[in-house]
Amino acid sequence: MTSKEIFSILQEKFGDKILGFFEGDKIDPFVNILPDSIKEICMFLRDESGLEFDYLANLTGMDYKDSLGVVYHLYSIKHNHYFVLKVTLDRTKPMLPTVERVWKTANWHEREVYDMFGVIFSDHPDLQRILCPDDWEGFPLRKDYVAPTEYHGIDATPNKLK
Repeated sequence: MTSKEIFSILQEKFGDKILGFFEGDKIDPFVNILPDSIKEICMFLRDESGLEFDYLANLTGMDYKDSLGVVYHLYSIKHNHYFVLKVTLDRTKPMLPTVERVWKTANWHEREVYDMFGVIFSDHPDLQRILCPDDWEGFPLRKDYVAPTEYHGIDATPNKLK
């Protein structure tokens, strides 16, 4: 099944919660959806006969400068088809429902996006930093992040070539 066909199914089922299909010159065409509908749409994509996206291959964060985003790469082992969902979030208060109960692998992916971008996944069972120390300040993959020059008395400036 093509991404465009899946988009049509989602548009028919969810209406205004589906913001658009973007194909253009993209390597992976994607569907943009409303953030509050992510869990409902993911459950549908997982459970609907003919779709059965049983594998969350990747979940990652994006910094678009004016907003943040989360990208979901889904795969159906049974049907051998791929699909990409995207949500756009307000960068001042980036919140999104967790899909950890839809695909268990989302647990660590969401923790990484939280750690690197500051996206809060509501109802996540263990949302805490996974890469940075617990007391780390800021979110290192945001475009406005300023790296510290020191951490607990240790020089944290990058090595300079001589």
